[in-house]
Amino acid sequence: MQIYISLLRGVNMAGHNMIKMTSLAEMFRYLGFTDTETFIQSGNVVFSDPLNLTQTELAEKIEKSILDKFGLNVPAMIRSPEDLEKIISGNPFAEEDNFNQERLAVIFLHDRPSQAQIDKVKDISYPPDKFKIIGTEVYIYCPNGFGKSKIYTGFFENKMKIAGTGRNWNTVNALLKIAEKRRK
Repeated sequence: MQIYISLLRGVNMAGHNMIKMTSLAEMFRYLGFTDTETFIQSGNVVFSDPLNLTQTELAEKIEKSILDKFGLNVPAMIRSPEDLEKIISGNPFAEEDNFNQERLAVIFLHDRPSQAQIDKVKDISYPPDKFKIIGTEVYIYCPNGFGKSKIYTGFFENKMKIAGTGRNWNTVNALLKIAEKRRK
């Protein structure tokens, strides 16, 4: 049985795309997933998959169920604990002078971007903010904070035409810790 983390785009407690986390966890259990745990009110769900589906199959099943149950078209980015370990260890900004992990976030892309999609953003620069695309993730480092940064989820979705969802570095690490508890 594999453990996975589902990161949903745009799910929150109030306003647009509102889904209560208790209802979301209930939906995951209804789909046959076990050990379901949500983390903060933004669509993060750690769960076990006794059905042994692929990450693509999981995303499709979760997205369809959210549409059927809540009437929302919400992309689901699925990652394994091993994926999160690679993301954390592959942080391209860790060696920056005065690196502050509070200023780092990761955008989890729904699909692997093509070279043509990457080319649309590769030469864009908004110093001191930086980004690096590695696989299906975009690392964003904003030394002065995210408040006024021009590079965040919507920027990449609009330029690359690919769905994604952002999580700050602390959340990425917390999700891995939740998933690791299940591996023991």
